Amino acid sequence: MNLALIGYGKMGQMVEQLATARGHKITFKVDIEGNEQGQALTRENLAGADVAVNFSTPDSVVLAIDKVSAAGVSMIVGTTGWTSRLEEVRRMINERNVGLVYGSNFSIGVNLFFRLAQQAAEIFHEYAEYDPWIYEIHHRAKLDAPSGTALKLELIVEKEYADRKVVPASNRAGAHPGEHTLGFDSDADTLRITHTARSRVGFAIGALRAAEWVRGKKGLYEFGETLEK
Repeated sequence: MNLALIGYGKMGQMVEQLATARGHKITFKVDIEGNEQGQALTRENLAGADVAVNFSTPDSVVLAIDKVSAAGVSMIVGTTGWTSRLEEVRRMINERNVGLVYGSNFSIGVNLFFRLAQQAAEIFHEYAEYDPWIYEIHHRAKLDAPSGTALKLELIVEKEYADRKVVPASNRAGAHPGEHTLGFDSDADTLRITHTARSRVGFAIGALRAAEWVRGKKGLYEFGETLEK
C-alpha cells in the first residue's frame, strides 16, 4: 500500500519503519510543524495514498479527518482523547464514502484484554462482596488522563455494574509505555488482570494491521472489529 503519515513523532517513525519492512511505501509524512492548521493535508500531498495513519494530537484529529476524508483517503486514527466528537466524524466519513478505523488502543493484546475484562465483569458482578477498580500508568508526556484504554475498560465494567460508577485512577511518570489493570477486591482476596506494554511496537503493528484491513472498505470501525474472525 501507499501510506501517508500524519504525526511524525516516535509512533509515526515506528510505523514508517515497520511499514517499509512489510513492503509498503510512505508517499507523504508531516509532523505538527508545518501543519498547525491542517494546511499540509491537501489533495496534492495526499494523492496516491491508500490510507493515512494518524498519531498526532487530540485537538488536531477531527480537523485532520475532515481534510483527509475530503481528499477521498481512508484513515487510521491512533490518537485518543477526541471521541466526544465521534458522531460528527461518523457523519463526515459516511458522507465522503471513505473508511476510518479508530481505537482506544491499537495493541492486539489490549483488545484481547478487553474481551477478558468483559467476561470477568460478567462473572464478578454476581458477587456483591467484590468491588471493581481500574488503574493505569503511562509516561509523563502522555496528554490525556485517564487513557482512552482506561475509559474503554470503564465502559466495559459499567455495562455489567449499571448501578455504580467505576472511575479509573491514573498516573503519569517517567518513560513507562503503558500499563492497565482491572481488579476486583473483597475482604478475603484480590484478583487482577493486567496488560503491560513493553514498547510502542505493538501499537504500530496494530495500526498497520488496521490499515491493511480498512483498504477498500467504507464506514467507521473500532479497532477491535479488525480482529474478529
